[in-house]
Amino acid sequence: MGKSILITGGARSGKSGLAERKALQPCGRAIYIATSRIYDGDTDMAARVAAHRARRGAEWTETEAPTDLSGALLGTDGDLPRLVDCLTLWLTNLMLDEADWHQETHRLIRTLATQKAPVIFVTNEVGLGIVPDNPLARAFRDAAGHVNQAVAEACDEVWLAVAGQPMRVKPGDSAF
Repeated sequence: MGKSILITGGARSGKSGLAERKALQPCGRAIYIATSRIYDGDTDMAARVAAHRARRGAEWTETEAPTDLSGALLGTDGDLPRLVDCLTLWLTNLMLDEADWHQETHRLIRTLATQKAPVIFVTNEVGLGIVPDNPLARAFRDAAGHVNQAVAEACDEVWLAVAGQPMRVKPGDSAF
């Protein structure tokens, strides 16, 4: 199996930048698997996606996987590392589509175990704040915690980004 890494942290913690640097380390090229979905009229999300794309250069190949993350990993497995950004947007899409996120998470874990090329996941740590005031937000926070725990358990390494500073939470070997 190719090495797998989970990078978590709060909003604007530096996790995507850290993940991008790690993905490019082995060979200077990587595949970016984007899970975001831009809904009609959502100019803020469109601007965020554009900023992420502008930060990346020609060394990146991009593919979109708003819900079929396992299929995207299977379809891109080869020589290049893959960066999945991010699991919490993937979960959001599954929940909004009323898909079985438990089943899709299990499918993702099974798929990860078959991968030859490295995979780096980015996710948001959403459980450090206050308890949300509505049922949907609480359900999302709880689901994100379950997804993050399952993927962290399956990954070789886990990193936490805090104020732009990476902290290794689950050590693996230092070589990518």
